[in-house]
Amino acid sequence: MNTKIPTPPLVLVFAASDPTAGAGIQADMLTLASLGCHPLSALTAITVQDTVGVDSVHPVAAELVERQARTLLEDMQVAAFKLGVLGSVENVVAIAEIVSDYPDIPLVFDPVLASGRGDDLSGEEIISAMRELLLPQATILTPNAPEARRLAEHEDDENEPAIDLCAHRLIEMGAQHILITGTHENTPEVINTLYGVDGVLRRDRWERLPGSYHGSGCTLASAIAGCLAGGASIEDAVRDAQDYTWQTLANGFRPGMGQFIPDRFFWARGDDNDTAGEDDRRDGR
Repeated sequence: MNTKIPTPPLVLVFAASDPTAGAGIQADMLTLASLGCHPLSALTAITVQDTVGVDSVHPVAAELVERQARTLLEDMQVAAFKLGVLGSVENVVAIAEIVSDYPDIPLVFDPVLASGRGDDLSGEEIISAMRELLLPQATILTPNAPEARRLAEHEDDENEPAIDLCAHRLIEMGAQHILITGTHENTPEVINTLYGVDGVLRRDRWERLPGSYHGSGCTLASAIAGCLAGGASIEDAVRDAQDYTWQTLANGFRPGMGQFIPDRFFWARGDDNDTAGEDDRRDGR
């Protein structure tokens, strides 16, 4: 029998490495594979880190980032792009030029500005380049609330801007959709809000799980990219990706001395894993 097996949706990820595989390009690839996609990668930086925090970030030369991506794109048909930590202004410029050649391919941009511990991963020059070159190309931007405020901050702000105002400003910068997550807000539930050019499209509430997680944002953004690559609409992709991400967190595990890591393959470990890590979280382990 010589029937050709269909190719799964291909998603090209631009992101930095994370040797723990809790976040970064490894987390993106685990998530996409779990959702039935085939991940392709263009490495933007090498990090030295563990589950406690980031020790150092070493950007890959922009020329090498471009060569990685162009070589793949000349060979294969990509269904979605996903962007994470980009490493340098030069990398932002190179990646912006690459994705501009493929305007019909959905672009999911997770603007990672700091680690979970607060380690700075994107300086002001990188943020400025992101605003100018990548936001106008983003199908959907997925910042948490602090990232949204930092991206949308204005010199005339006397107080911390409201989330709705931040979303409005980011839409005005050119992003088609903004999903602002409430993981860092002081609310009983995690409230995630999807905005479009006409305002709020959906607002989802999730049980706030105990513990601190490494890579929840990477998981969510990659899951959205995977759903879009599979043909879902923005609203369906956001809904399904949130559900998947919450399940990975509810089944998260703590392999080291720092944060919990989402289990992207929770569904493969059987019913006994449905509450994996729950006792550890209650006990503060």
